[in-house]
Order: sequence, then C-alpha cells, then structure tokens
Amino acid sequence: MTDFEEVYNQYFKDVYKYVLSLTRDPEMAGEITQETFFKALRSIDSFRGQCRLYVWLCQIAKNTWLTHTGKPRHQSLEDTQPTGVDSLEERLADQDTAFRIHRILHTLQEPYKEVFSLRVFGELSFRQIGELFGKTESWARVTHHRARLMIKEELK
Repeated sequence: MTDFEEVYNQYFKDVYKYVLSLTRDPEMAGEITQETFFKALRSIDSFRGQCRLYVWLCQIAKNTWLTHTGKPRHQSLEDTQPTGVDSLEERLADQDTAFRIHRILHTLQEPYKEVFSLRVFGELSFRQIGELFGKTESWARVTHHRARLMIKEELK
C-alpha cells in the first residue's frame, strides 16, 4: 500500500462528510471528494506540513466546491471572521469536535441554526444572510453571534 492510499483510506470519510455539509447533495459530495483527492495527489509535494493534513484536504475540497458552484473564493475584509485558537470554525477541522458541534447545531432553534449554517458552511456574508431573512446585516451578525455563544456554552 502506498502512502497516498493510506491518506485516502484515513481521510476519505471525513472529507466526504465535510463536503456533504457544504453541498447537501450526496452525489455532488462524492464527485467533489474524489476530485479533491485527485488534486491532492497531484500536488502532494506542495504540502509543507504547516497545518494538519485533514485541514489541507478540506481546503482543497472547499476550493473545489467553490469552483463547482461559481462562488468567489475570497470574502471582503468586513465579512471575515475573527480567528483564534478558540474559534468554532477552527474547531470544526477536528472531526470529534465537529461532530459534537453538528449535534449541538441540530438542537438549536431557528433562526440560529440556519444563520450559523449559512455563515459557516454556506460561507454567505452577513449582508446576504440578512437579505435571505428580510432583515438587516446587523441582525444577521447578532443572530450568528448568539448562535456561536449557544454552541460554545454547550461545548463546555
């Protein structure tokens, strides 16, 4: 067995679950996951180990999904999330914590559940989320912030 086969066997299910959370379409998720591993194999020499291999694979998957959907890869500075060791989005990269967060998210009431999902998994701006709900950008920010607080509280 080659090293890349081991990587494929170890990470395929987790990358697929991540892509499925983005696409919400099992067939598309399978295609994007396969393409992700093909791209990773072609560019494995560029992996420098500055992050976990799983995180690198998920970034390839996300970029592949964005290419398929035609969504822009970069958000404006006002739409970026604060990063840090305690960021929920960074914790999603850890599969055990990600499962716990998904379980908690499933129990949240609306609109918190949908706003959080649209922001984190759908990567929509606060302005776009506000428009979807017929509300303001500020409403979307506050609702997302409250959802994050609820999730963090349940993680304790």
